[in-house]
Amino acid sequence: MKTVAFVPIRLNSKRVVGKNLKILGDKPLMCYILDTLANVKAIDEVYVYCSQESIKKYLPKNVKFLKRPEFLDRDETLGKEIYEEFTKTIDADIYVLAHTTSPFMKKDTVENALGKIMNEGYDSAFSCEKVQTFTWYGGKPLNYDLKEIPRTQTIEPIYVETSAFFMFKRDVWKVHKQRIGFKPYMAQVDKIEGVDIDWPEDFEFAEKILETYKVH
Repeated sequence: MKTVAFVPIRLNSKRVVGKNLKILGDKPLMCYILDTLANVKAIDEVYVYCSQESIKKYLPKNVKFLKRPEFLDRDETLGKEIYEEFTKTIDADIYVLAHTTSPFMKKDTVENALGKIMNEGYDSAFSCEKVQTFTWYGGKPLNYDLKEIPRTQTIEPIYVETSAFFMFKRDVWKVHKQRIGFKPYMAQVDKIEGVDIDWPEDFEFAEKILETYKVH
């Protein structure tokens, strides 16, 4: 069973300019998730999927470069367009889609989720955070009754996808065009693993975490 991880990267990021190569601690932001994936034994190949070959010199050992079409660098490009192009080029039984914006994802979390697909009958897996508090959607409470205010310890939890990873068997994408299948494993992450760097203040927050907890 061949397992391939791929990390889509574009160097012209808008919200945090140059974030993928921006130094976090002692290495570029993108290297955190790449190092993690490269150390997962069950992953056979790790690819950076990027249109610009200049990124090659920054890649950690055992991470491959695959040049992607430049039209995928448009601001309006959808994720599914990127996944489609990659999976047409590289064949695998299981794909691991990961993102550079989650630098603190643990190797054990990735390995455990992958094991669920390989050994326990799940067709996909994704990282998520458990939120056990009062939540609203569409102007209405989502997980509690306004007339019955529960304790936060007993309120129905909500699970929020994080951008760290999505794992899926070949047919989940090839046949159904979904990155989450019909029997997904929800890989819960803690608040540090769940950090997602989308804005300048997120990067500053990640720097503080690195200083405080000495992760990676």
